[in-house]
Amino acid sequence: MITIVRNPTRSVRVGLVTIGGGHPIVLQSMTATHTSDIDATVDQIEALRQAGAGIVRIAVDNRKDTAALQQIRARTNATLAIDLQENYRLAAEAAPYVDKLRYNPGHLYHHEPTKPWQDKVRWLADIASKHDCAMRVGVNCGSVDPSKKEVFAEGDSIGPMIASALEHCELLDSIGFTQYCVSLKDSDPSKVIDVNRQFAQIRPDVPLHLGVTEAGMPPDGIIKTRIAFEQLLSRGIGDTVRVSLTVPNVRKPEEILAAREILADIASGRVRSVVDYGLSSLNIISCPSCSRVENEAFIELASQVKEMTGYAREHAITIAVMGCRVNGPGETDDADLGLWCGPTHVNLKRRSVELGAFRYDLILPKLREELDLLIAARASAKAI
Repeated sequence: MITIVRNPTRSVRVGLVTIGGGHPIVLQSMTATHTSDIDATVDQIEALRQAGAGIVRIAVDNRKDTAALQQIRARTNATLAIDLQENYRLAAEAAPYVDKLRYNPGHLYHHEPTKPWQDKVRWLADIASKHDCAMRVGVNCGSVDPSKKEVFAEGDSIGPMIASALEHCELLDSIGFTQYCVSLKDSDPSKVIDVNRQFAQIRPDVPLHLGVTEAGMPPDGIIKTRIAFEQLLSRGIGDTVRVSLTVPNVRKPEEILAAREILADIASGRVRSVVDYGLSSLNIISCPSCSRVENEAFIELASQVKEMTGYAREHAITIAVMGCRVNGPGETDDADLGLWCGPTHVNLKRRSVELGAFRYDLILPKLREELDLLIAARASAKAI
């Protein structure tokens, strides 16, 4: 197992769980039922909780939804969050029955548009404090604060998101409300990685909720989310996560199962993208086996690589072993040495430089030869 050093975020208690502060990463999902359908909503909450969800989020769009919360709360012990959409005022009716309020800074303009957003956030924080609720500042690429978009270049979607999140954090801090976390989501995993890394550099103390919005159907939605999580969690960024998938209601627990598998794979170094765990020793990563693997010898090869390279364990070198031609060619570019496996041959790379394709029974000696050359080159450079 690889020990991942987490960002030193503060602790935020949400009902029965705690986000940040070194606590285990909390898995989340969201109900897809109509909240006013109490039986269906409770059934889905319980299915998600039993699958391992630490927090279950419910949409609250109108007073019919808030009226259902009292009965929902009476029928489940799950830690509940609500998603406030257009009408932030619904928080007053919902807060007594939930543990966390999520609002989107961009949506605060849709209700009482002439009222300053600062007054609305102060009001939300007051409601949250009175009812012992945490909050999430949920910034989405598709609904960014319009006043922030105006001051950034057209096409820059990341700048407005960070500026909006920082502004809300500063206001909450200034009024003494620190029981909050932040999420910065996009449908593009590369932007999710970029925006969260930038925010975490500026505010490493704020717990982050990670997710790729509109990720789509499995397996593609899982792969997109996996890549974002690999790059962020491996750097200690992220305290609670959600895998968002387009699946029928009865399959919603698959979001939790996917999240659990992704976290376990990251902790073990089984990843699809080349990640930097910040290690000062040998780092061997390999992608999880999936239907794209064209030769099951890939699985045995990953084990053989780990065993063969044991002599180099004190060297800060990353070796990536990828199982298919879909992810392999590009996602080994950042590794010191990369192997991506085809049906009959294994392609060997030194970062983006192709070194040739070798039969499975010949690849280990070639890899050792390149590893020795790399160790010698680094020793020589250090001696100069």
